[in-house]
Amino acid sequence: MMNKIVVIGNGDVGSSYTFALMAQGVGNNVGIIDLDSQKVAGDVKDLTNGLAYVGPKRIYSAEYSDCSDADLIVITAGAAQKENETRLDLVKRNARTIKSIVQSVMAHHFNGIFLIASNPVDVLTHYVKKLTGFPANRVIGSGTSLDSARLRSAIGEKFQIDPRDVNIYILGEHGDTQFPVWSHGNIGGLKISEWLNQHPEFSDSDLIELSENVKNAAYEIIHYKGSTHYGIAISLARITKAILLDENSVLPVSVHLEGQYNSKDVCIGSNAVLNRSGIREIIEIPLDKDEIEKMRFSIQTLKDMQKEILESDS
Repeated sequence: MMNKIVVIGNGDVGSSYTFALMAQGVGNNVGIIDLDSQKVAGDVKDLTNGLAYVGPKRIYSAEYSDCSDADLIVITAGAAQKENETRLDLVKRNARTIKSIVQSVMAHHFNGIFLIASNPVDVLTHYVKKLTGFPANRVIGSGTSLDSARLRSAIGEKFQIDPRDVNIYILGEHGDTQFPVWSHGNIGGLKISEWLNQHPEFSDSDLIELSENVKNAAYEIIHYKGSTHYGIAISLARITKAILLDENSVLPVSVHLEGQYNSKDVCIGSNAVLNRSGIREIIEIPLDKDEIEKMRFSIQTLKDMQKEILESDS
């Protein structure tokens, strides 16, 4: 099986993602499309220099015609988030770029899966679904995969636990209205509340502080270095692996709701089972009263932004 990936956008996120694919041995045919053809050529040469240590893989400067038989199109292109700029402020700036890219891809009869990482990712994932008319299972956004990983890592560091043994998900918008599902989180099989009872040196306030830090993590990183790209690149590689290897893995990604959480026609971060078909199914977690209200608010926030894109596009 070829496992052909075309990456559109070779900026910080795109190039980091391509490197993550190579380092993890995901995909054996990776094409890169970007307006800066010289940088693409340089990255292709740089990456292929390491093939002797990772195994056979074709990495090349691609054209849109290469999308015709791709299994997965990964869109990372778009304007970078500026310091003090919310992801939702990005929406109209990046919508025009995404529309042009999608039209170029579809002109070559692409029939695979779209994975969107451009921000604001939930709104742009919905936009790509509208532009393509694809079924919901074949248009996926990176969603809250990175946010959930950030929270698991933060909890692991605070409690001195391997993050892989921290099971907690962030749902909602990949942005300011996201929220952790504390009601279903656990550490090593213990509910979060049970863990706190057994470790009185920690409290609910520690969890609240950690979740706020996670929500603002991107702004802090942007302040220090201008962009965030390594974390999202690793998250995208994990999603890609789940799809191409038909893993049936559960990951928090941006999905198109079709009745889940009492909502329709909105893309938002939710747990989903991913395999070769894309999204096999959406997992609707029974939220507590407070979490339900947070999900409703996040859904409405994203619907308002979706409406702005569609109105400006008409």
